[in-house]
Amino acid sequence: MPRVRRGLAAASALVSATGLLAACSADAGSTDTLIWYTNPDAGGQAKVAENCSTDDYTIKTQVLPQDANQQRIQLARRLAAEDPEIDIMSLDPPFTAEFANAGYLAELPQELQDSLAEQSFQGATDAATWDDQLVVAPFWSNTQVLWYRKSFAEKAGLDMSQPVTWDQIIEAASQNGGKVAVQANKYEGYVVWINALIAGAGGEIATDTEKGVDLTLELDSDAGRKAAAVIQKLAGSPAAPADLSVAQEGQAGGTFGSEQGAFMVNWTYIWTNYDGTQPEVKDDLAFARYPQTVAGEDSRPPYGGIGVGVSAFSSHADEAMQAIGCITSPDNQGVNAELTGNMPASAAGYEYPALKDIYPQELLDLFQESLEAAAPRTVTPYWSDISGGIQSTWHPPSGVDKDTPADSQQFVDDVLHGRRLL
Repeated sequence: MPRVRRGLAAASALVSATGLLAACSADAGSTDTLIWYTNPDAGGQAKVAENCSTDDYTIKTQVLPQDANQQRIQLARRLAAEDPEIDIMSLDPPFTAEFANAGYLAELPQELQDSLAEQSFQGATDAATWDDQLVVAPFWSNTQVLWYRKSFAEKAGLDMSQPVTWDQIIEAASQNGGKVAVQANKYEGYVVWINALIAGAGGEIATDTEKGVDLTLELDSDAGRKAAAVIQKLAGSPAAPADLSVAQEGQAGGTFGSEQGAFMVNWTYIWTNYDGTQPEVKDDLAFARYPQTVAGEDSRPPYGGIGVGVSAFSSHADEAMQAIGCITSPDNQGVNAELTGNMPASAAGYEYPALKDIYPQELLDLFQESLEAAAPRTVTPYWSDISGGIQSTWHPPSGVDKDTPADSQQFVDDVLHGRRLL
């Protein structure tokens, strides 16, 4: 670690002094190649890698599978074997604590932790922290808002200038021939929705995570039952899309773009999603704060994003540490957001000029408001088991009822303690 600390301390000082590490295209004399394993996107990370390559090293990207769980499996297998060919990695928030707890991430020095914590949104910092240490550098932070068709809301007589509840939008869609598009396939995106519903009712999926498998599960709670009631209501209503049980982000976008499109919860990229394909949908597109689980109680929108970490087994740890300082600078967060629609993890990143040409200021403000209010999923090394247990017991949505939270809690507890298998 001392070598890593010295290298990253120097990088941190340079970031602090300039706001962005100077980057230039690598020439033929470059001696090192840094391999950055990235989640799939529209080329944003590849462009940032180009920006942050220097005369001393070139950063090359390797794209991980589309599915987040498959990303985790591929990285974990190689890191467990102490593969030195992984230098930098983009990590989904649910897996950060697991990788840090396993010793797969090189330690970030305190200087950079402090700089990143000051720069980043609170939700981004929370999601990147394990054992009171920032273990990855927040790169981009995503959140969901409520997208709606202006013409449908007007027809339904719903005042979208005021906070709305899940009950309200389900009833409005049901009574006016519309659909409420969500992510409810048996995958991580469904747990994102469940987590947001529980948090919006004042609860959490689990607490006391420092106790490992003996953490306190709180699915069987008033908040858990209120979350289940929302899912049960949508699944049993005319507002439920026909593909509800297999819907992911893309399917939800398709439903919203159809003649029955009314309301949808989805990520920030939706603003540009219909530009080239369905301009009539874009013209009818509007946005509001994520729906309330309980009327009068502030919603807790989902938190998603990517943190960038350095492998503990990298053969180029000094250079990789310097590189992540450049990758996660506000300017490069802006570059990535411009190309992908995955928004910056810092308020300074939102000042990137091109973003103001793409998004109305009102929407940029809503994204940042939502990030400040967002509810990250429980930060624990055992999240994969918890998420898998929730998926197994809350899916399909049509099977969710008042008993689901209690049944789910018992199942997840059994999984954590080795009494049952996923």
